[in-house]
Order: sequence, then structure tokens, then C-alpha cells
Amino acid sequence: MNKTILVTGATSGFGKAIAEIFAKNGYTVCITGRRKERLDELQKELEAKYKAPVISLQFDVRNKEQVKAAIDDLKTNVDRIDILVNNAGLAAGMSTIDEGDTDDWDQMIDTNVKGLLYVTRQVAPLMKKQAAGHIINIGSTASKTVYKNGNVYCATKFAVDALSQAMRIDLLPYGIKVTAIHPGMAETEFSLVRFKGDEERAKNVYKDLNPLRAEDIADVAYYCATLPPHICINDLVLTCLTQANSFYSIKEADRVKP
Repeated sequence: MNKTILVTGATSGFGKAIAEIFAKNGYTVCITGRRKERLDELQKELEAKYKAPVISLQFDVRNKEQVKAAIDDLKTNVDRIDILVNNAGLAAGMSTIDEGDTDDWDQMIDTNVKGLLYVTRQVAPLMKKQAAGHIINIGSTASKTVYKNGNVYCATKFAVDALSQAMRIDLLPYGIKVTAIHPGMAETEFSLVRFKGDEERAKNVYKDLNPLRAEDIADVAYYCATLPPHICINDLVLTCLTQANSFYSIKEADRVKP
């Protein structure tokens, strides 16, 4: 049976890589994002490269009316949604709590927490009717440990961790898996967005660390989604070899070599 996956925030980074690995393996892939030109480009790429059925949905996860309309429209094109990947998220700014930009706070809370909730609220009832499904929430090592100047971003990712646990409990009777994947430092557009387009500052975050790549997270998501039906990975933290957690990392050059 052909399976269907819905990936939010699919126009870059983790979301794009996740969409690609599932398209490569024969899934019907529903990609979402705010940037229509990127969605169109990705749809053409996946269809041409993998002959995959791809459905593109342009909407902002922060807007619950747009979310509902998009999922309602999707229901007319697919019979079921087997996997939901709540990937849409971002960090905006990095400052102490007393100097934080409240617009940045709103953007992170509305995207990372409320956006995840809005999408899940529309998809979970479909999975309940199916008595099957898998929700994968993309968290962060910031879901586990708060770091300096990370305040609100960390709070939103702590919320992703808590909501993942709550979903697993609430949906347990319906055979729905819930997995939270918490990556450490990964070189995507994440820091570029956080630092408002400052490319040099963004690049310095990962300098000499050999960080995770988007494809690494996609491999992990695919592994979790393709385990036998009786196995559910509830919570998974991964970092690159040179990072232990949000506090401790070393340069690749400083690592002891054999």
C-alpha cells in the first residue's frame, strides 16, 4: 500500500531532506511551506528525480484558518495520512530575557508551538479514524537543556518535548506512534534565520565542528518511521561527534585521533 507523509516546513533544511528521502522510497509526499516558489521547485525536483507523487500546500502554520483550509483540501486528494512530520520551526534572535525582541518571541511561539498544535489538531483526527499513524515532532537539544540567551527558543522546544509526551499518551489507544527527534548543531539555514541573514555570524556557529547535516536528520526520521509496527521510538537525541549537549562541544582539530 502506498503511504502518505505530510511534512511541514519542507522548503529547506530538515523538512526538505525528509521530503526527499520519503519520495525516494515511494511515498506520496505532501510538502508545506510559506514560500510558493520554493515549494514549486521542490515538487518539480522530487517528481522528476523519483517519479514520486507530490502534493504542494502553501500556507503559514501560524494561521489556523489557513492550516484548516489546507488540510481540508488535502483530504480531497488523499485517502489517509500515515505520517505527519511537524518540522516547521525557527529561532529568532539571541538575547537576554530583559532585552528580548517581543516580535521575535511571538514568531517563535506562534511557529514552534502553536503551529505544531494547529497542524496536529487537523491531522490527528484522521489518524484516529485510521487507528494508525505516526507523528514525528522535530525538537532540539534545546528541548532538554536551556542555554544562555536561548530563553524563549528553548522554552518553545521544551514545549515540543512536553507536547510529544502528551500526544503519545492521548493517542495511545489508537495505535498512533509519536516520536520526538532532538538534533544538536546542524548546519542548515537555522543560524542564518536566527541572526537575520548575517552569513558570517551564522557560519561561525559551526566552524571546525563537523556538524550534523539535514540528511542525517532525514535518515533518522526515515528509520523511526519504518520500524516494525510494534516498535515506537518515543524520544531521540542526536548530536555530531564533537558536541555532547547544548553546553559542551570541541573543535574537530582538538579531538584525540587514533
